[in-house]
Amino acid sequence: MSTQLNYMTGFGNEFETQALPGALPVGQFSPQKVKYNLYTEQFSSTAFTAPRASNRRTWFYRLRPSVVQGDYKAVDNGLIRTAPITEAITPPTMLRWNPITIPTADTDFIDGLVTMAANGSANSQSGIGIHIYVANKSMQERYFCNADGEMLFVPQQGELLIHTECGKLNIKPGEIAVIPRGIKFSVDLINDTARGYICENYGHALELAERGPVGANGYANDRDFQYPVAAFEDKEGNFELVSKFNGNLFSCEIKHSPFDVVAWTGNSSPYKYDLSRFNVMNSVSFDHPDPSIFTVLTSPSATKGMANVDFVIFPPRWMVAENTFRPPYYHRNIMSEFMGLIEGVYDAKEHGFIPGGASLHNCMSPHGPDADVFNKASNAELTPQKYENTLAFMFESRYIISPTKYALEGTERQPNYTDCWQTIKKQFTGSAN
Repeated sequence: MSTQLNYMTGFGNEFETQALPGALPVGQFSPQKVKYNLYTEQFSSTAFTAPRASNRRTWFYRLRPSVVQGDYKAVDNGLIRTAPITEAITPPTMLRWNPITIPTADTDFIDGLVTMAANGSANSQSGIGIHIYVANKSMQERYFCNADGEMLFVPQQGELLIHTECGKLNIKPGEIAVIPRGIKFSVDLINDTARGYICENYGHALELAERGPVGANGYANDRDFQYPVAAFEDKEGNFELVSKFNGNLFSCEIKHSPFDVVAWTGNSSPYKYDLSRFNVMNSVSFDHPDPSIFTVLTSPSATKGMANVDFVIFPPRWMVAENTFRPPYYHRNIMSEFMGLIEGVYDAKEHGFIPGGASLHNCMSPHGPDADVFNKASNAELTPQKYENTLAFMFESRYIISPTKYALEGTERQPNYTDCWQTIKKQFTGSAN
């Protein structure tokens, strides 16, 4: 059953919220004394001197400042990896994976993180890490903080309650959540098990894609992004804070819940979004538009038009293009594409691409519909068609995506993925028909 929570709305707004009346200072951020004897702490996810339009920071008013914690000690990284990936050579081969099985042994979100691929460098704040999470229990007396990048959650199975310093977010398959770099959080399971995808963005924070000639409306609308309200915990005990820093995991003891923020104001906060609210644009005449028209969020790079990462979805929609091969066309791309499937069937791969699975088509690696899909689409009656009960997504990046050793050698990899194209036959006859 979904947890009913209250949210504030508007992408990147300057919010203010308080769990106790008068906890939030008025007219200044750091008064000599804060009501309720709270401590003031600024959280900055951009440099102080970042331009106003892109500057992100939040002021916390909390029971204790974050410095009240123990010393960090290195812990086992498990199957978590960070760019640059050096443990395996990246092949140009097209790759595909079955879903990772949810374990039977007790596994929470941290223990169930498996890195599939990464690119760029976390240290130089460029590129992304791509992970799968599998879990069968909530994080108990345990918290997580990622200094290497913001984390985009894409649930595929099971509902999550994400508790953060700013408040609580509830997400289920068909929704996403973004946790800014450095925000502490924990993940509770609403159902018995959970599985999903994570894009760990080392680079520029995700922002809404530009609309261009589409105009003022369409795609993802600012009003549909939801932010948590202050919801503090006053809880003491023996807890563990796990931090990801410069590619490694560290653990320290903490004697209180880090979710002790009574009030906050700012524009750097976790948020969620219901993908069904994405206003799809598509061809109403002919040809298959480029997938960029389905971009929900983007992390720009220094080169205009070449994203550090784009988050693109392929949701339910109408297809009406006339005299057109409607599935994605065969192509080779300078951008590298990691795809996942949340539910249903992806139109270019009707077999083998399974919900919870994934595929990787790297820079200039050819890809497109398999032989059966090509033959079916080439001869289909082109009536208006509604694509229903389907939701796929893509992490697309300007940098080559390097799979981990686990991804290349694990049992989930489909060793004969490229066979789906081998039955494509030459149909050239020398006649123009």
